[in-house]
Amino acid sequence: MTTQLESLKQLSKVVADTGDLEAIKKYQPVDATTNPSLILKAFDLPGYQELIKKTLAEAASEASGDERIDHTVDKLSVAMGAEISKIVPGRVSTEVAAKLSYDQEASIAKAHKLIEMYDRIGVPKDKVLIKLASTWEGIRAAEVLEKEGIQCNLTLLFSDAQARACFEAGVFLISPFVGRVTDWFKKETGQDYTAENDPGVLFVRGVAKYAAEYAYDTVVMGASFRNTGQILALAGLNRLTISPQLLEELASTEGEVTQKITDTGSGAKGKVEPISEAQFRWQHGLDAMANDKLAEGIRKFAEDQEKLEGLISKMF
Repeated sequence: MTTQLESLKQLSKVVADTGDLEAIKKYQPVDATTNPSLILKAFDLPGYQELIKKTLAEAASEASGDERIDHTVDKLSVAMGAEISKIVPGRVSTEVAAKLSYDQEASIAKAHKLIEMYDRIGVPKDKVLIKLASTWEGIRAAEVLEKEGIQCNLTLLFSDAQARACFEAGVFLISPFVGRVTDWFKKETGQDYTAENDPGVLFVRGVAKYAAEYAYDTVVMGASFRNTGQILALAGLNRLTISPQLLEELASTEGEVTQKITDTGSGAKGKVEPISEAQFRWQHGLDAMANDKLAEGIRKFAEDQEKLEGLISKMF
């Protein structure tokens, strides 16, 4: 009997939402990711201790003063990403610091630095996705990077306006969130939801349908899952990024998975005029959930970045 994870892999590309090398080896995802939150966790993982020690020593000799901590975070992100890239056949998403989410030029400069650092240790840019928050500035930075051949993963995506702007900017991949959307609605309404009426699931299905109707090439990857029901309700989506806990649950459960996303898209609706900055800000601003969750997501990523920087500063 096949497991749900094996069956799901026949319908969607599975991505590991972790930097844990052992978990990545165990579940054999196509892609994986790094971010400050995952790097923090890596300090407690045996498989990363030597790498962290070596990276800190190298960073100390390469930068000084105020630049040292920032450089060390970048170097750790790239070092971890390089280890992951040895295992996964696809891409490693590497995050631009959340504090740059509203600075287009600084985001582009950081992306260039990360790609150059990867290149120096033998990881080509076609093995890397630069991960940016789906702010107007982040999307514009991604548009520039994509034209340079640096492909991007736009994260913290909660609104139709964000999705549309990403599609029109020609980004490689977007990560619309499921669990955080549902969290907001549960808190606001006090309701519980089934997989079929789950607000996060319905949001991602809508994003995927829009992409199909207008024949955009951007990959839609469901993210931020709270349970396997949400994951299975999006079976057939191009990619699904899943935590080790939920990967284990899927791997431990026997059964065939039914395809839920079937629209491959005809592009019947043609193209529309690109969304303007004013339209983007207005439409996104009207969505209370998207506003709350984008701000919260950036804030939490920034908090983890600060924790990581504090931890690193104590080690020098």
